[in-house]
Amino acid sequence: MSIISIISWVIIFAFVAWFIWNYFRVRRAAKYISNAEFENMMRGAQIVDLRSPNEFRRKHILGARNLPSEQFKASVSALRKDKPVLLYDNTRGQLVARAVLTLKKAGYKDLYVLKNGLDYWNGKIKEKN
Repeated sequence: MSIISIISWVIIFAFVAWFIWNYFRVRRAAKYISNAEFENMMRGAQIVDLRSPNEFRRKHILGARNLPSEQFKASVSALRKDKPVLLYDNTRGQLVARAVLTLKKAGYKDLYVLKNGLDYWNGKIKEKN
């Protein structure tokens, strides 16, 4: 086995290990919930849409506030730590993972993520016609 081959395998292994570690770290920090659970929790919680302002204007879950991922760290102080935070994006991508880890690091404890994102949401929405 050549040195290049060994280095390639080490890099691949490191990438896979990082991905798995990050996946479990996010899963420990937030609970992924179904549409029904999300809808039941909405009344007493803070609903955060992580998508871009344009996407938010076109369509969002009724009652959500837009904290785009690009400005999320600067906007964290707008959220209360004593109320649950419900997060979503389109399909539960990396935006959610980064937001969850940022909130956890800032001391937020009640973090929930819409399991399949807005694309599969069947509750009330506000849409621009």
